[in-house]
Amino acid sequence: MNHSRQDPQSELESQSGGNQRSVSWFETHSNLSALLIVTAALLVRLRAASGTFLNPDEALHYLLANQSSWRLAYQASLTNAHPPLLTFVLYFWRGVGTSEFVLRLPSVIAGTAFCWIFFKWLSRILGPVAGFIGLILVSFLPPMIELSAEVRQYAVLLFFLAGTAYLLERAFEKNSAAVMLLSSLSLYLALLSHYSAILFAAAIGLYSLLRVIACRPSAQVCVAWTSGQAGAVGLIAALYVSHISSLKGDYASGTINGWLGNSFFRAGHDNPLLFAIARTGGVFQYVFGQLAIGDLAFVAFIAGVVLLWKENISPGRSNVSSGQLVALLVLPFVISAGASIARMYPYGGTRHSAFLIMFAVAGVSFLLAKFAKQQIARGIMIALLIVVACNLFGKPHRPYILREDQSRMQMVRALGFIHAQVPQSDLIFVDYQTRLLLGYYLCPEQPVPFSAPVGSLEHFPCNGYRVVAAAPNLYIFTAENFPPMWNKLLRDIPLKSGQAVWVVQAGWEVDLARELQSTVSEFHELTPQSFGRNISIFKLTAGPPLPAISAQSN
Repeated sequence: MNHSRQDPQSELESQSGGNQRSVSWFETHSNLSALLIVTAALLVRLRAASGTFLNPDEALHYLLANQSSWRLAYQASLTNAHPPLLTFVLYFWRGVGTSEFVLRLPSVIAGTAFCWIFFKWLSRILGPVAGFIGLILVSFLPPMIELSAEVRQYAVLLFFLAGTAYLLERAFEKNSAAVMLLSSLSLYLALLSHYSAILFAAAIGLYSLLRVIACRPSAQVCVAWTSGQAGAVGLIAALYVSHISSLKGDYASGTINGWLGNSFFRAGHDNPLLFAIARTGGVFQYVFGQLAIGDLAFVAFIAGVVLLWKENISPGRSNVSSGQLVALLVLPFVISAGASIARMYPYGGTRHSAFLIMFAVAGVSFLLAKFAKQQIARGIMIALLIVVACNLFGKPHRPYILREDQSRMQMVRALGFIHAQVPQSDLIFVDYQTRLLLGYYLCPEQPVPFSAPVGSLEHFPCNGYRVVAAAPNLYIFTAENFPPMWNKLLRDIPLKSGQAVWVVQAGWEVDLARELQSTVSEFHELTPQSFGRNISIFKLTAGPPLPAISAQSN
């Protein structure tokens, strides 16, 4: 009797053939498929960049660039802890527009372009499946969307870092001196975008040295590579002399001893090895935007590096060895941990480690590609499940403002309240983060100081109002630092007893009114007007000095 049923071997061959056809279709149409994903990434970023008011740091970056000449813009940028490239971009970009959405467009464009170039780089070194997995992750993980929808340096930085790495692989593959020089140019632009690129430059320099020794490129390529490395060293030296050296005092006290304190090694308190492991885990928690998934991703990265180390050949199309790829993925973390242990740069779950995103995602993508048995469709589904979970259950890192609290309508309502309820004869008192936002929203014609003596006050006219602002060292009013500044206001500014003073807070961690209510008996009946959870306005009256409030009493 004849049976139409296939034997098990034939059935397995049929399934294998179907999978091969699926993989073949994705490989044949990989650019089209990737472009569709990148288009979706662009749409997500455009939405994230719209409908919200600027946070204080975004306002600062715009105000630095909003000068009458590019020389003044450059001089203003020297007061900031970042290189000048973004300031120059915004200086010229103002001609397009100065709305929140328009100011964020350079980051949106750069963040979207990063997704594409990252896909091309990752596919080349680790294969197409890892490339698609990595593309999904960098396109839709919450921190990646956030970095690409703010007036900050990180999206531009990531684009130039990915461009440097991709062009480096192309230069070795094509044995092209011209492409090697383009890779160096991309590195220079990264160095001018953010100082974390110095750590990237050290890592990619060591990796490329391994490549030069192993593949012995032409003399022209060697000259181009050597010239590029020398140029990077020269640029770093110039940045150090002209800017970085002047930041060491104030910047160090504001970061090492401030809100980034846990991202720096503390001798006598931390174990170096445990510190490095814990902070590396923090990097993965930041990259994925979800603590548990970030921890699993850290383990996956380690497993992926171990598996890659055991590979005899490159999993991608490049001629790089698996050992060299391990060095490429691990060196940035080692150098970053070393910089933090030396107390030179923060390391951990903070956007300051954003340059590690491409390496973290690359290692995780390699392991997931193995788990997906090198099937692109299966790999994409796994990556989509991860980004869905991170978006549904993720928690943003401090400091942050929830989207509903950052709605532009909240700022419109707050400004409407000031115009309707605050007499121009009264005084407005603000911390520095609010001063920055007033410089964009209420009195853009009034120049904003970016440096001032510690503990000083700025008294200035603002669209018909009299405003007193704290110096840049006092970024946010708290129950501990407000009383001495209030007492200084009473001493330095001529006020009649009983005169109204409106305290306006806008930005991160706006909690002064509640803190005062709970710690000072005179303020139990305080009635603040809130516009979301990140804009607060309340009225005080000039009178006797306030007593000091300790952190323990809060």
